[in-house]
Amino acid sequence: MTSTKQLNRISKFLSLILRHNPEAIGIKLDSNGWANIEEIITKTNKIRHNEFRTLHSSLIKEVVRKNDKKRFSVSTDEKYIRANQGHSLHVDLQLQPTSPPEVLYHGTASRFLTSITKHGLKPQQRQHVHLSTDVDAAIAVGQRYGKPIVLRVKAQLMSKQGFEFYQAKNNVWLTNSVPEKFISIFSSHAS
Repeated sequence: MTSTKQLNRISKFLSLILRHNPEAIGIKLDSNGWANIEEIITKTNKIRHNEFRTLHSSLIKEVVRKNDKKRFSVSTDEKYIRANQGHSLHVDLQLQPTSPPEVLYHGTASRFLTSITKHGLKPQQRQHVHLSTDVDAAIAVGQRYGKPIVLRVKAQLMSKQGFEFYQAKNNVWLTNSVPEKFISIFSSHAS
């Protein structure tokens, strides 16, 4: 059994290489974001100061299985892995436009509110804006960046006006941007 601390470190490492920087270990993602698990293991284990000692397939699969945010998917043949969303690289996750619920939520830090009320929500360094059906999840996201604030997004109205929404495998809702007219403050919380 692997410690939670080690699984978290491996999850962060996999997020780095599968979402942002596969070149860090010399791998390439295919156009849909998949990477060969054996190649990840081989290249990671060649790194001189590999903090995971020896990375292996069952350890990667344990991270995928136990990750509470369901950040990763393993292919049906168990040879490939990819991040479900959150990429700063362009990948085609092969998601189909889906009709969103009436309202979705976005967690952020209160210090970004002025910019958001002027310019709306932008993906920043990611491919998409991330939204949730769960207020608590939005609060948790906002807390990562400072004093959290939860924004209410009129998703169904946006969809009716031609904006596309996608639902990732881990139930995170994705869209390209959210204009300010569809956003209102739902709540703010002390950090």
